[in-house]
Amino acid sequence: MNVLGIDIGGSGIKGAPVDTKAGELVEERLRIPTPEPSGPDEVAAVVAEIVKHFHWNGPVGVTFPGVVMDGVIRSAANVAHSWVGVDAAALFGGATVLNDADAAGLAEMTFGRGKGERGTVLVLTFGTGIGSALFTDEVLVRNTELGHLELRGKDAEHRASARVREEHDLTWEKWAERVEEYLRHVEMLFSPSLIIIGGGASKKADKFLPHVDIATPVVPAALQNEAGIIGAAHAAHP
Repeated sequence: MNVLGIDIGGSGIKGAPVDTKAGELVEERLRIPTPEPSGPDEVAAVVAEIVKHFHWNGPVGVTFPGVVMDGVIRSAANVAHSWVGVDAAALFGGATVLNDADAAGLAEMTFGRGKGERGTVLVLTFGTGIGSALFTDEVLVRNTELGHLELRGKDAEHRASARVREEHDLTWEKWAERVEEYLRHVEMLFSPSLIIIGGGASKKADKFLPHVDIATPVVPAALQNEAGIIGAAHAAHP
């Protein structure tokens, strides 16, 4: 069946109806810049605009960049901290709400590069921040938020996110050094059998992954930047 998936990010909010059996968008996605300020009311207005754009009255899945427990926001990364404690599921009219990287990971494990992969698989999304989804024998460990691991005295995403590459005008090769340093850290902690790189940076994987050299196989996400939308819809499938 078709479910509307909406992916809330630090720079943009994207949505589209998804065929949850095939794991494919069935209409062209709509992207609206994340509002400033990015508080609950402002973001909810954008989500409502996306729902209206598609004339949608069926199930809806929504991602959020932070820890989500039973639809309630417990942390907020790259959006306003006023989100903490908000019942986002209620705010979005009963939508299914989950962590953004968890949604991307679910999509990749169900329809993409992680399909059928056993052992420990780590899906990392490089965009405004660094999101993470950790799977053991295809079972998701929710809300890992590994972009906030400390690296050189600061959050890893403040050194190695795609936004950092753009803000500091780093070459792809120089940024790859930072990505490799981060990947070596998570490799040491979790000993994954596979690392999947998603998020906006996955569209340019050929520019930096050849410069990354670690023991664990590292591959770009098959669903690229659509994974969050697809995963959100998949999670909301009745």
